[in-house]
Amino acid sequence: MFAALALFAQFALAQNEAVPLVKDADSIEARVQGCVTCHGQGGQGTSNGYFPRIAGKPAGYLYNQLAAFRDGTRHYAPMNYLVAYMPDRFLHEIAEYFARQRPPFVAKEVANVGADVLARGRALVSAGDPQKGIPACVACHGVGLTGMDPGIPGLVGLRPTYIVGQLTRWRVGERHAAEPDCMKRIATRLSDTDITAVASWLSQQVAPKDPSPESSNLVRMPFACGSQQAVR
Repeated sequence: MFAALALFAQFALAQNEAVPLVKDADSIEARVQGCVTCHGQGGQGTSNGYFPRIAGKPAGYLYNQLAAFRDGTRHYAPMNYLVAYMPDRFLHEIAEYFARQRPPFVAKEVANVGADVLARGRALVSAGDPQKGIPACVACHGVGLTGMDPGIPGLVGLRPTYIVGQLTRWRVGERHAAEPDCMKRIATRLSDTDITAVASWLSQQVAPKDPSPESSNLVRMPFACGSQQAVR
């Protein structure tokens, strides 16, 4: 009986969204196991809102973030440590692997905000706020909010805690991107209420049938953006 219980426990553990599980030790799946404990087996994210969905994001964006963690221009100690000695070719391999993944989206969170907050979030995402010089999120992140090749991430499937955290970090200068840093320019114009509204509305959106990023469209973008030019 004890043997059966032990076997069941191992099976249950293996089904966990963030438990490393590979069949071939000499494979890309094995090499990304340091990622899945936080981001999920397929990069779908986990129930912890601070660990984002990375699956399906542009490979260029994912590479830029990995390089930023490695080079110390983006700060989160576990990520800085994980990639500290990885060469570019490893970072590209990891980025391309997760860019190809299409796991199901995690369940949406209930938005504990009023209808007026959600309405403000929808307006900012779809139309921006011309009076404050804030462009629509869809202008860069795509009509379906699935991102834009080569360097702009999708926003669908992100937890509100993560969105609030990242926008706040950009606004206070803790997060940076390649110059011209368009996200810093936008985030500094957002109020706390705006950030909450955007995060709340985005978290309620239905997962797209095709989460693939859009093709590059520099003409549509309201600002010059270094993230679209700095993919190595």
